[in-house]
Amino acid sequence: MEFLSSIAGLIPCFYDHTSRHTLYIRDLKKNLRALSQKMEELNNLYEDVTARVEGEEQRQMRRRKEVGGWIRGVEDMVKEVNEILRRGDQEIQKRCLRCCPRNCWSSYKIGKAVSEKLVAVSDQIGKGHFDVVAEMLPRPLVDELPMEETVGSELAYGRICGFLKDPQVGIMGLYGMGGVGKTTLLKKINNDFLATSSDFDVVIWIDASKIKNIQKVIWNKLQLSRDEWENRSTKEEKAAEILRVLKTKKFVLLLDDIWDRLDLLEMGVPHPDAQNKSKIVFITRSQDVCRQMQAQESIKVQCLSSEAAWTLFQKKVGEETLKSHPHIPRLAKIVAEECKGLPLALVTLGRAMVGEKDPSNWDKVIQDLSKFPAEISDLVIRIETLIEYWIGEGLLGEVHDIYEARNQGHKIVKTLKHACLLESHGLRENWVKMHDVIRGMALWLYGECGKEKNKILVYNDVFRMKEAAEISELKETERMALWDQNVEKFLETLMCPNLKTLLVERCHKLTKFSSGFFQFMPLLRVLNLVGNDNLSELPTGIGELNGLRFLNLSFTRIRELPIELKNLKNLMILRLNHMQSPVTIPQDLISNLISLKLFSIWNTNILSGVETLLEELESLNDINEIGITISSALSLNKLKRSHKLQRCISDLQLHKWGDVITLELSSSFLKRMEHFQYLEVYHCDDVKISMESEMTQNDVTGLSNYNVTREQYFYSLRYIGIQNCSKLLDLTWVVYASCLEVLYVEGCESIELVIHHDHGAYEIVEKLDIFSRLKCLKLNRLPRLKSIYQHPLLFPSLEIIKVYDCKSLGSLPFDSNTLTNNLKKINGETSWWNQLKWQNETIKDRFTPYFQVY
Repeated sequence: MEFLSSIAGLIPCFYDHTSRHTLYIRDLKKNLRALSQKMEELNNLYEDVTARVEGEEQRQMRRRKEVGGWIRGVEDMVKEVNEILRRGDQEIQKRCLRCCPRNCWSSYKIGKAVSEKLVAVSDQIGKGHFDVVAEMLPRPLVDELPMEETVGSELAYGRICGFLKDPQVGIMGLYGMGGVGKTTLLKKINNDFLATSSDFDVVIWIDASKIKNIQKVIWNKLQLSRDEWENRSTKEEKAAEILRVLKTKKFVLLLDDIWDRLDLLEMGVPHPDAQNKSKIVFITRSQDVCRQMQAQESIKVQCLSSEAAWTLFQKKVGEETLKSHPHIPRLAKIVAEECKGLPLALVTLGRAMVGEKDPSNWDKVIQDLSKFPAEISDLVIRIETLIEYWIGEGLLGEVHDIYEARNQGHKIVKTLKHACLLESHGLRENWVKMHDVIRGMALWLYGECGKEKNKILVYNDVFRMKEAAEISELKETERMALWDQNVEKFLETLMCPNLKTLLVERCHKLTKFSSGFFQFMPLLRVLNLVGNDNLSELPTGIGELNGLRFLNLSFTRIRELPIELKNLKNLMILRLNHMQSPVTIPQDLISNLISLKLFSIWNTNILSGVETLLEELESLNDINEIGITISSALSLNKLKRSHKLQRCISDLQLHKWGDVITLELSSSFLKRMEHFQYLEVYHCDDVKISMESEMTQNDVTGLSNYNVTREQYFYSLRYIGIQNCSKLLDLTWVVYASCLEVLYVEGCESIELVIHHDHGAYEIVEKLDIFSRLKCLKLNRLPRLKSIYQHPLLFPSLEIIKVYDCKSLGSLPFDSNTLTNNLKKINGETSWWNQLKWQNETIKDRFTPYFQVY
């Protein structure tokens, strides 16, 4: 009967054998094999896609919904297909003779399911080839920033919060000295947006001093397309897109550590106003930057009060250290007071004292922080002098080119300023100073955390130095500074076997050193004797300082250099500026200084002859930079004949020419003076500064290529000072000084125009954006001066104008296009300012806030 039943079951199968339904049964085995192969292909694709997704998710990206749905679909499909494959295998096993199904209906259903799933798997494979599997996560309103705990800044913090709510305040500046806690305060403002509800759409934090491309940071924070960034090739195109997006948002822009004005609109940031209610908050060292950024409110961040400073210091030192000995809390409080409320010092020193449980070590720290004279607290130093000290000490490595070494030094100074370890001195950009606490910590660290406290010594009382010498303190000293306005004589000799730098300055009664004073300083590299204005001679023993690399005798009364100086074969820098009496330089002294790279004898009367000096300088192989005063046509002609000397001249003073002299500078002469930075012309009764005949009128009027012109003439010149040249009519030639930063004209009674529009200069002015780099313009006692220039100028870099006793100067070359980005002040007499003529009242009103009575 079972056999008959199977036969009966086969009858429907033979009916219409060509029907597609029979294919489900006939091709079941083949389709099972195909489904298994397709599933293997799908599984491989699944693993590839999931690996890509996991990789993107590790980069803080989010899988696309389409991809997530596909992955889930595959996972469900795997379960279904496995079940179908299991049932299909069972059905094949049940067939008679491995080919005829025992139950056609059952075999038909399984065959149909296999066929349909085969199509579904193929479709899933087709859908699984994704170009992009993940996308950027929507960034939060604000990114949390790591920060120190704030202490004692409640007042400033409260004012900032108030301004953020004030619809009339769009731009706010925080300013104060380095290390005072400005960045920490701004970080607190940033992180507050995480904890409090806000109707701002986005908060953008930018460290302006460290990030080169501010525009790209804004672009990424707004989550604009990366492809769009690449496609928009110019800064302007990118700014247009940023502007389009930000105009639709209420944003907060927090800018850390701004040193100069930033043109935010140029980057695409719209100006905050009462309509968009956006906010810009920035921090800077300078209140001037607050004004340049047009901050409606400026807040000075002050050092901490004594109470707040003590609280912060306790937190950094830790309770365990403070309780380790009954004397330590009292000593710790003294250390905190020595930090003068500077948070950077409190934090740094507090961390350094963690675990210091010996009271004697706290005593040493207090001694180190308080032992230096109060007079050095506010001392400043020229950046160039500081770098020359570094060159002399060998801190910049082997120096082959003085200009390369100086550039390296400037980079280091910039880094130190950004790290708040140096700060600019007011408006004197070329000078720096160090906060007394930062300096104290630096000295403490240099002295192996106070263990070697005599490595650097500073004396303003020579009697103290005598005491130190008696107890052998000087034997470990490496750097020493001495000044005593009352001292007339130093010790006979100093035993300083490790001394590398010696500064003896402003000892106004000192007339000479003993013959053996320098005898026991074998390692001395830097010797600065500046400002000892009665020092009239040097001991011959100075010639034994074989390692000396830097020697500055400026502002002394030395009448003759000892011939023994020629033994200083390692001397690289020698300065003899502003000598208080005429100086004789022995013949062959300079030519024997074979390592000399920088020589300056500025504003000094040389009895031994400038021509001879120039010849000896020309003979030196390594000389790079020369500053010199020339007071005769003979000396100038010597300079004009030497291409080598021309290439070395950086500072040139033309002084007291006497009779009528025409000073002619040729174009080739100017081109060779590639390092020419500083020019002074004094007391030359009748001087004409013009181009020689080799520069024809066509040369002058045909300088159509701006870049070539800038490179050819006076390109490096930064300072021009003209004084008491009574017959000088104009200074039209300054149009060639395209990088000029300071122009000072005084006591030239005949001058009527600074720049004349005739003589070929007019066309040049149209092509050279004249005075585009000028920062300071000083005009004193010029009774006939009527005009600086007859057309308005842009003055994009101008900071200061000083005008005194120029009664005929009736206007300034300003109009509505003149820039005030960097302008700080216009000094002059009230009567002069009131009589100035302006194109209109709007221009006058624009510049009036900058006027200050001279």
